[in-house]
Amino acid sequence: MANWKLEDWQNYKKLILPDIPDLHKIEVYERHGGYEQIRKILDNPTEWTPKRVQEEVAKANIRGRGGAGFNAGLKWSFMPPKKPGVPRYLACNGDESEPGTYKDRRIFEYNPHLFIEGVLIACYAMEIDAAYVYIRGEYADWIDMMQRALDEAYAKGYIGKNIMGKGFNMEIYVHKGAGAYICGEETSLMESLEGKRAYPRSKPPFPAQYGLWGKPTTINNIDTLANVTLVMRMGADAYKAIGAPDHPGPILYGLQGHVKRPGLYEYPSGMLITDLIYKVGGGIRDGKKLKAVVPGGVSVPVLRADMIEGITMNTASLATVGTYMGTAGILVMDETVDMVKWLHRVTRFYHHESCGQCTPCREGTGWLEKLVGKFVEGIATERDYNLLLDLCDNMEGRTVCALADAAAWPVRNTIIRFKDEFYARIQKTTVLV
Repeated sequence: MANWKLEDWQNYKKLILPDIPDLHKIEVYERHGGYEQIRKILDNPTEWTPKRVQEEVAKANIRGRGGAGFNAGLKWSFMPPKKPGVPRYLACNGDESEPGTYKDRRIFEYNPHLFIEGVLIACYAMEIDAAYVYIRGEYADWIDMMQRALDEAYAKGYIGKNIMGKGFNMEIYVHKGAGAYICGEETSLMESLEGKRAYPRSKPPFPAQYGLWGKPTTINNIDTLANVTLVMRMGADAYKAIGAPDHPGPILYGLQGHVKRPGLYEYPSGMLITDLIYKVGGGIRDGKKLKAVVPGGVSVPVLRADMIEGITMNTASLATVGTYMGTAGILVMDETVDMVKWLHRVTRFYHHESCGQCTPCREGTGWLEKLVGKFVEGIATERDYNLLLDLCDNMEGRTVCALADAAAWPVRNTIIRFKDEFYARIQKTTVLV
């Protein structure tokens, strides 16, 4: 497997967040080729049929940027044939509540029209009538930014009735989220959009068959839809040439924690984790040593410092060390971090954010927090350590949605990969249980 070094991409020009002043304004976006891709499609409907657009996006293999990493074009193909009088919907997931993830808000702020054009292309490809942009309620400023961008696009005739005079009709609405982590799960998001409590739905039926208000629906991440515009601009082959073959295209890396230059950086997929930390991020601050890395938001398994050499930010490489790409929100922790206290904070988050619908998650997340808390207090036993592992086994894969999995993965991997720190907190005296 190739190690995609920073030097290989020294001449890389940013595609999602290019260095163009005022790109958030529609006239600037238009001057740089904005809305030309949807115009190209609508001007040539016999060449760019909905099916062909789907195939081009599927060929590009845009892996979902919301965390799951599923091929976006393939996901679109699950939508059933269009039936007269039956509306179809696109839900755009901008909830972004995964700790360590903040890429979508940068798109809202710096290049919202790239995303809007991606929505138009997606709706054309799936013959969709309306799109809902679901943004977490805490993003108050970014909700306003997105609405302003939509208002600009409506005023220019890019959204609404008879778009560009080509008989293509669709609407886009902004929906303020309900402030819960669970709303980022696609079926919970639909429940929230419908005005209900955000309980995840059992599947099947899947959203493509029974989605919003019982109608065919596709859910895509904001970043994923922005990449759709890039694919149509460049072509699938050129897009696939960027980064790692198994997870191609540009990635917005959220680099945070104990690095000298934290921030959001755009580079191709497949970058060496060590390059991102030591070259892009400037290395570990205050002369400390690296201890741990979480590569894709706190739900994905943590890596020890000795596990990252030669590992790149793409699905296949990360799988070799038992973790995932997730949202590419990279958390860097130095030698001063107490992994027991860090894990306790993570378990507290998942306990707080469980919707309570499923018993293994409702009860299990609370148990995880309490058990890890015993290690923090220094009153845990070896039995508590083994109980944590058993509890993870009994939570994972046993609930309607994946929140229980997201809570179990960091626990299992942290207590195994940093076992010495947890055993150091175990009571030295015998405890009768």
